[in-house]
Amino acid sequence: MNSAAYPPMVVMGVSGSGKSTVGRLLADKVGSVFIDGDDLHPVSNKEKMAAGHPLNDGDREPWLSTIGDALFESTNDGAPAIIACSALKRSYRDLLRRHEPSTVFVHLSGASELIQHRLDERSHEYMPPTLLASQLSTLEAIEADEPAIEVDVRLSPEDIVDLVALNLSAK
Repeated sequence: MNSAAYPPMVVMGVSGSGKSTVGRLLADKVGSVFIDGDDLHPVSNKEKMAAGHPLNDGDREPWLSTIGDALFESTNDGAPAIIACSALKRSYRDLLRRHEPSTVFVHLSGASELIQHRLDERSHEYMPPTLLASQLSTLEAIEADEPAIEVDVRLSPEDIVDLVALNLSAK
């Protein structure tokens, strides 16, 4: 498939929702590049999270601007990227869209118990499972005017990707 036929996308949700897995598979399916937003965090953010402290808006803003720049540059280059990024608040998603207005959000949502179980079963470089509660309390629902596709994480990653691709091709 031609990646230019698809908009830039942010695969969003709390830690443990499957952003990186789905993002990689989706990028493969549509022939796009995948960028893990975790790789774009400054060292200070990684250290803060590794110590068990949630990020605040001041910590997130420069990181989100870097992600927004990557979305814009990829679209400008004719190969819109797919980026995994929590994008928990409406203001964060608005900031990303200010950088690249055509961005579509793929929100991976699910029950907190399921996501907590996933976090407990994995090891992450700097994101301890104890931060899930702060992410869930920060998460703001997608609003009707936001370009987004909401998907239940109970589906397999492959089914999620097929559903997203089908939804985008229908638009």
